[in-house]
Amino acid sequence: MRVRDLMTRDVVTVSPESSAREAAALLAARGFTTLPVVDDRGALVGVVTEADALRDRLPVDPRSLLGREPWRGRPVPCRTVAEVMSQPVVGASPGTDVAELARLMLHHGVRSACVVDGRRLVGVVTRRDMLRAISRDDRTLEKEVRYRLGLYADPHRWEVSAVDGHVSIVDSLGDERDRHVATVLAGAVAGVVDVSFPEVGRAVGHG
Repeated sequence: MRVRDLMTRDVVTVSPESSAREAAALLAARGFTTLPVVDDRGALVGVVTEADALRDRLPVDPRSLLGREPWRGRPVPCRTVAEVMSQPVVGASPGTDVAELARLMLHHGVRSACVVDGRRLVGVVTRRDMLRAISRDDRTLEKEVRYRLGLYADPHRWEVSAVDGHVSIVDSLGDERDRHVATVLAGAVAGVVDVSFPEVGRAVGHG
């Protein structure tokens, strides 16, 4: 499964000139953890994370200062996205293997990754997108695998079943080369854990 198979293409973004406060409001209102920052050509120039948006924006409660001036010595909060944005920790191209991206995201502890074609932002992948993919129901997986196999060869030659994402395919012709192709096609379906070809139709003798 590739990143292009599950990425969100309609991405909410901000520009470097946007207000840092506006970016914080978007993060809060949409439940995002990261906002991509793009220039006027659609190129990714950075991201605004929850940590970026929070930095220096929470003053100490004056009630805890016992009459002292609450603003003295406090850093002035940045006003624009360009001042608060950071570089993406993890990124991907549309052709990146989702398993590799998931490994990187878990290693770096990030919940989303920007997807770029060259420098142009084309999507975003989140942990939630990956969770949706691995939790698709078996009936949906069976239907999609049958559809893909039917594009390759006679759809009536394949019997497909899925249990907890484990897909079994019975090929009435038993062609090894076609089995390899079928394995690739079925394995690329989001939510498929593995693909097997059980042996069927063997007679068992009793003496």
